[in-house]
Amino acid sequence: MRTAALLSFVALTIAAPAPALAATNLSDVAGHYALSARTSSLGFSISSVAGAGISGKFRQFNGWIEIDPKNINRSSVTITIMPASVVTGQQRVDSFLKSDAVFDVADNPTIYFRSTAVRRTGEKTASITGLLTAHGHTGPAVFNAELSSLSGNAVSFHVSGKVFRSPYGMDVGTPIYSNVVNFDMELVGKRR
Repeated sequence: MRTAALLSFVALTIAAPAPALAATNLSDVAGHYALSARTSSLGFSISSVAGAGISGKFRQFNGWIEIDPKNINRSSVTITIMPASVVTGQQRVDSFLKSDAVFDVADNPTIYFRSTAVRRTGEKTASITGLLTAHGHTGPAVFNAELSSLSGNAVSFHVSGKVFRSPYGMDVGTPIYSNVVNFDMELVGKRR
């Protein structure tokens, strides 16, 4: 009976998928990676003094992560977001965010981020500074990235940051709704 149980355990262990390999540092993931909304998530939230605030995500976006093998600080990130894909779980809020009061998706169908500097802050972390273009305005933005996992030809980063709405002409509702948008993203890139 014990032999049968042991054989079953060994068979299950062999058949189980191997866990994702954890990269030891950012240098381990050097390369060119394509980002896709199918495997990534790009969420945001805005707090409110009147209650729960607004939280949502963008369903359509794409981009690239280029990690320089010789110098992480020469790496780059570009992301293009389609604001018409915003979802909050409330149709009324979604329609308002798409209107000319906020994203103005009719005249501004994309939000674009392009890094201008990447600064390594730890073994698995970096600060990414860049230019964000939204609602016809461009301004500086800073995000923090942490390597989450490396598995085969895929790499995953947890990215967070805060962006003020007012420089982009999207500060409608302040001060009831915060002028700060909190971003929380899990970006998964596939090596190309």
